[in-house]
Order: sequence, then C-alpha cells, then structure tokens
Amino acid sequence: MPFKITQMIDLDSIDFFVEVEAPEVATRFHPGQFVMLMTRKEGERIPMSVMKTHDGKIGMFIRKLGSTSKQIRDGLTHFENVIGPLGHGIEEKAYGTVVVVSDAVCGHAENYAICDALSKIEGNHIISIQTFPSANEVYPDDYLTKGIADRHFITTEDGSGGEKGTYVPMLQKLIDNGVEIDFVFGGGKLPTMKAVSTVLAINNIDNLFTTRQMMVDGSGMCGACRLYIDGKMKLACVDGPMFDSRKVNWTRAIKRYSMFKKEEKTANEYYEMHRKGD
Repeated sequence: MPFKITQMIDLDSIDFFVEVEAPEVATRFHPGQFVMLMTRKEGERIPMSVMKTHDGKIGMFIRKLGSTSKQIRDGLTHFENVIGPLGHGIEEKAYGTVVVVSDAVCGHAENYAICDALSKIEGNHIISIQTFPSANEVYPDDYLTKGIADRHFITTEDGSGGEKGTYVPMLQKLIDNGVEIDFVFGGGKLPTMKAVSTVLAINNIDNLFTTRQMMVDGSGMCGACRLYIDGKMKLACVDGPMFDSRKVNWTRAIKRYSMFKKEEKTANEYYEMHRKGD
C-alpha cells in the first residue's frame, strides 16, 4: 500500500515540511533514528531524519537539493515506501543541562525531535541553538524548537538575525559564561561539526552528532556510508547514525561526502530537463 502524504508546507526558499501516514514507523520511532523514502519502485532510497510523530504519521524536513527531493515537492501525493525506523535512537533519560545544535535541514528535524523527547523528562534543562543562512531563511515558529526548549537561540551566518555565525560561537559563549553543560546533541553540516568537535574535546563534554554520509540501502549491505571512528571503520546506517564527534575522522568524512557531487549534478539536470518537457 502506498504511504499517503497528508501535508506539505514550505519552510523557506528551499526547505519544506512533509507529513506522511506511516503508523508502523511512527509507533517505533525514537529520536536519532531515520527513515528511508522511496518515491517509486525503481527509484532510489533517500535517508531522512524525522522531526515528529503523531497519530500514526511522521513529519520530516526535506531540502530541494537532489532530483528525488525536487520530485517530492513538485506534487508527489504518496511514497511508494517508508522504511524504518533505522539506526540507533538516543537514550531518553535525565542528562541534566543538554544543548542541542543544528545548522541544516535534517539537523533541525533532529533538534526538534530530541528537544521534544528530553524536555518531557524531569531533570533535563534543554538549550537549543539553531543556525540558518539568513533571517529570511529562518523557519516559521511552529517548526522551530523555541516552544519546547527551556532556552532557544537563533544564529544566522550573515548576521541578519540573532547572533552572527554558526552555533559554535554561541556554544562557546555559553561555556565562557559558566553554563555547566552535561551533554550536547547535534547534526547538520559536516564542517561545522568538525569545528564544534574541537570545542567539545577541549571542554571534555560528552556528545552525539549525526554524521551524514551517502547511503544506498540503509541496512549495512552496500558500505557506502562508512566512517572512521577512533580509527575503526563503522557504518552510519547500522552503527550510528550518531557518534561522539571527538572520535570522528572528519577529514575523511567530509572528503567522502563530496564524492558523488558530479552524479548529483547530472541527475538534477536530467530531472529539470524532463520536468519541463524538453
């Protein structure tokens, strides 16, 4: 049976929210896990983070980046398959003061899911930092974590809203101001995660970050999403997707993530050409 899309809303110029009926996934999902989406039987599987679940539905943030994500926003009514939840979720417990950071579409989804779950557990004080390119690209309030976190900060890369820069200086400011942070969760752009890993290492703060890599099947069969954690090869799909940022070989992760840019460009050009009927 197809998985019906029940809602689709633009969040900014390139990101959008999608809600789909997937009751078996919704009932088993834990923050930190992900799903694989298929728009058609012969199509690719694309990994996607989950923002929230309710009434047998899952909500996701998706970016119009590749040909498949553009196809979704161009009027898709259902998914051929929603596979998951996959990977390991976080431990939902009392950590103390938790900071959750993000600076890209899937990271913002994870930020929301983690804040929502941990804010319901007594003993947690949740601080959320969300980074966007500019003030014009900040999501509507209902899709930010400001309503569920105890403290919420917006930073923008161009300085047009909130603090200027990524979440890294804001996290450093919290530390410099004497905030005792017990744990940090995060996700988003690999270079930012590489930068924040140094801050976390210097201050000896435990953490888990979603370390994205290209995935083909999401079940550990293809090996495309391999990473090096403490010098040992791991697969993001079955061993992660979240790892201690202090142990990730970020240089290799970033290099591997950029391996398929040429193929992505070709697929985009092919999709745009056929979408316009050329």
